[in-house]
Amino acid sequence: MEVNYLIIVVKAFIFFSIVNVWFFRFGKPTSWRAENANSMKEEFKAYGLSDAMMYVVGALKVLFSVLLLVSIWSENLAVPAAAGMAILMLGAIIMHFKIGDPIKKSFPAFSFLLLSAGIILYHLG
Repeated sequence: MEVNYLIIVVKAFIFFSIVNVWFFRFGKPTSWRAENANSMKEEFKAYGLSDAMMYVVGALKVLFSVLLLVSIWSENLAVPAAAGMAILMLGAIIMHFKIGDPIKKSFPAFSFLLLSAGIILYHLG
């Protein structure tokens, strides 16, 4: 398979974005957080989810983003990593709708869902 720099950029973008959210912005407010949450813990509480679930979801998102980054060199990891990320992002979208958040709060998750789907289609196509 030839080198596709756009796919490489998308994989790196997902990786750095997930690391930013889960390690650097974890305890900070953003305009994308559920309801009026000021941290990741408050956001998961707004969804009715436990701290344990928050750490499981965070670990999976970080794992899949690392695998996406590694898939730049080991392409066989791309589809499972992107599929895992897509499933988690679909879950995030569902949670935003479940609690009645404005649709704009789902934009990051929807964007990452589309990017993950694009990675899958590229590698399967």
